[in-house]
Amino acid sequence: MKKFAILLAAAPLALVACTSDATADASDAQGTEAADAAAPITAEEVAAAQQAWGEGIVTIGKAFTDEGDFKAAADEHIKKFYAYGDGATVLFKPTLAAEDQFRGSFEEAMSYFIGTEGSEDSGFAIKPWTAVRWENEGTIVDGDSAMAMGNYYFTDTDGNDTKVEYSFGYVRGADGDLKINLHHSSVPFGG
Repeated sequence: MKKFAILLAAAPLALVACTSDATADASDAQGTEAADAAAPITAEEVAAAQQAWGEGIVTIGKAFTDEGDFKAAADEHIKKFYAYGDGATVLFKPTLAAEDQFRGSFEEAMSYFIGTEGSEDSGFAIKPWTAVRWENEGTIVDGDSAMAMGNYYFTDTDGNDTKVEYSFGYVRGADGDLKINLHHSSVPFGG
């Protein structure tokens, strides 16, 4: 009976200890997320974000070619890589835009990537492209922001590369991932 009483008396203490551990674990997880969101951006993160962005463009085109949900793929791509959803201003000047040169909203970016009937947008990402290769001229990292400039090459289904000049700006999003807040692309001057 004494063993049962001691065991019964110890149960609340064990429960409090478990609750404290669970609270500490949750607090640690929140602290880690906050630390990630506040961590300085690195050049390696910029290179990884560029690679993932290119893979996303290829994914959108593949979904279109395979008659899949390319709109959902584009929606996911824009939400993942651009800072529209974080309440930031996004300065986006796409490569093949002349009439509506700047795309300050999510909807305008979507139109550029997958096309909108009755506009100049034929859907850059649904061309489709099979690969995107980056050649950075330089990357500047300044704490919570970064910029990269160079050329990227879009490979079409025949294996031909289209060279495009770019400047991208990055900030860290609320989720801790890099988000694009500046995207300027243009074809090289032909004169």
